[in-house]
Amino acid sequence: MRTCSADKPSPEQIERLKERLERLPDDDKIERDANALKALADPTRLKIIHLLSEGELCVCEIMAALEKPQPTVSHHLNILKRAGFLKSEKIGVWVHYMLSDDSLPSKVEYLLNDLEY
Repeated sequence: MRTCSADKPSPEQIERLKERLERLPDDDKIERDANALKALADPTRLKIIHLLSEGELCVCEIMAALEKPQPTVSHHLNILKRAGFLKSEKIGVWVHYMLSDDSLPSKVEYLLNDLEY
């Protein structure tokens, strides 16, 4: 790794930085990606993803599994749905949820298994 020899990057370093910046995703994509990661960054929401990995569940089933009240479960489900991770269907008075992508749990596991913590 090279270190800066002055108070600011050299012209060559600035040119390399410009090239890197050109390859960055646009700000909207970065914002969407950050929001998706935030949606997954909660233990309750990760449990919901794992619960739904075996198929569709009614909100009442998710409430029972998590031992949490309906408003709390609905809050977490809405965050996951807004992030694009869940689909829902209203059946009678209850809403049933399912993963929008069945491979989501394995993608999350892949991401987390590569972390060293």
